[in-house]
Amino acid sequence: MSPKSVVVTVWRQLPFFVWLVALWMLLWGQFTVLAALTGVVVAVFVTRVFRLPAVELSGRVNLWWGLIFVGEFLLALIRGSLTVAFQVLDWRRQPGTAIIAVPLVTDDDLIMTHVAVTASLIPGSLIVDIDRDRRVLYLHVIGVRDLEQVEEQRRSVQHWEERLVRVVGSRAQLQTVRDVQAARRETAGAGRRTPR
Repeated sequence: MSPKSVVVTVWRQLPFFVWLVALWMLLWGQFTVLAALTGVVVAVFVTRVFRLPAVELSGRVNLWWGLIFVGEFLLALIRGSLTVAFQVLDWRRQPGTAIIAVPLVTDDDLIMTHVAVTASLIPGSLIVDIDRDRRVLYLHVIGVRDLEQVEEQRRSVQHWEERLVRVVGSRAQLQTVRDVQAARRETAGAGRRTPR
């Protein structure tokens, strides 16, 4: 293996490795140097001992969209935590629950996994099943009382997919997401213009 191919392989696998370390720190709820170091050890162990087929990454990482993703994720984490806490403390009524199907645009396993993990880490929603062939995530969500709130939850998960594709997706995936978003906007606009 030539030095150039080694560098290319490491560069392509680096985001996945960093994601494993970040996931380790999130699972422990500690953002310390020790947690990062143990995360590196665990990531090396997992990737060397439990060898899986190589994950093909796009080789494209957009740091600007990565920062936007992290900022939005932290805000969603805070908002979800406050919302769930309020629902627990509101003894007058039970929060509505639902299991919703969220169709995804991309057929990339890594993007789908990231979307599922992101949606599950936000309080109030949890992935219960994934249909890989049809690209559908099934989530259990709390705090929904009508179809509009269900649609809002669905759009939220699709928003995370769009953000993740902007961060690490290929150019073809990015174009596909843009095309689907444009089609959704046209459909929503046509629905608003239709007389009732």
